[in-house]
Amino acid sequence: MPIVLIPLANGCEELEAVTLIDLLRRADFTVLTACLTDQHQVLGSRGVRIVADVTLEDVMYDDLDMMILPGGMPGALHLDEDPRIHAILKRLNQSEKAIAAICAAPLVLAHAGLLNGKTITCYPDALLASDWPEVTLSDDAIVIDGNILTSKGPGTAMDFALAIIEYLSNKTTRDKVEAGLVRSGF
Repeated sequence: MPIVLIPLANGCEELEAVTLIDLLRRADFTVLTACLTDQHQVLGSRGVRIVADVTLEDVMYDDLDMMILPGGMPGALHLDEDPRIHAILKRLNQSEKAIAAICAAPLVLAHAGLLNGKTITCYPDALLASDWPEVTLSDDAIVIDGNILTSKGPGTAMDFALAIIEYLSNKTTRDKVEAGLVRSGF
């Protein structure tokens, strides 16, 4: 099963982080949550406390299939300010491993230099076309361009998690996880 790293920073968007963690674990993926500090606990943007599995230092050089960055402010800024996050992103990208970001977190991918020539989506105004002319911004809820997967925000988190499951495994696994969610009308 795929190994996925989800780094957690103070001010992350809880709905995105927890939804991604939960649904990927329902797909039997190995999901490692890592905090940026030694405290193992982060305070989300809405005041929800989340306890990470490990510190980022513990998994810096692990063999990963994907890293997913939750958004939220100032969580995305904290991820962007951490050079270890950029180092992992660049290592994964060089190996053509999957990289995902939701909400404001695509900003981290842009600053890491991973979005040139890519089409992405993000929270409105998290990235401005005038500041990033080499990036094509889409208004779609989810965009997959090669190994880069992006999504708009908290309201798209569940669909984004399901798209990631299908991307890393297959439609059968995605359908099985989705059926267990009892999403009537979707």
